[in-house]
Amino acid sequence: MREFQDITSILQETTGGSPRAAERLFTVLYDELRERAASLLSRERPGHTLRPSDLVHEAFVRLADQTRCQWQDRAHFLAVASQVMRRILVDYARRRGSQKRGAGTVKVSLDEALIVGTAEADEVLRTLERALVKFAEHHPQAARVVEMRFFGGLTHEECACVLGFSPRTASRYWEFARAWLYREMTG
Repeated sequence: MREFQDITSILQETTGGSPRAAERLFTVLYDELRERAASLLSRERPGHTLRPSDLVHEAFVRLADQTRCQWQDRAHFLAVASQVMRRILVDYARRRGSQKRGAGTVKVSLDEALIVGTAEADEVLRTLERALVKFAEHHPQAARVVEMRFFGGLTHEECACVLGFSPRTASRYWEFARAWLYREMTG
């Protein structure tokens, strides 16, 4: 508990513009962010050129530019970090896809997208991104839960804390979103 309080105070200092606080924050959360990034990248195609440390560094650079953000606590920071990592991976997949083969679409199940690290992983990620954007138009809270769980590795409890509802609601949103995305991605 003490560690979470320390992170919250560092986040508040960072919001105040302290560069030393940003360095301390990076040091304190680096291992956790790297673990989450490694988990995300383990779902990608074999031979992915983006390494976990690259993903963390890029995410942290983008997070450091979040001068307007009033960090509430560790869970809030990690939720935003998951959003940033999602954008980085999707942008990376789009760049690779546009360089490689144009704009083809492959329909796959959400379970495959969550588990399999195939050669088509970039296309799977783009397909998931399109489906998630469409889902967010009608169910923004549930889409945030998917984003935080899938891209950020947050628990139901952490999602609930950031979004301001119960862990049971976060769990229901997760199940609903998985079913909706599965249907959307499989046609």
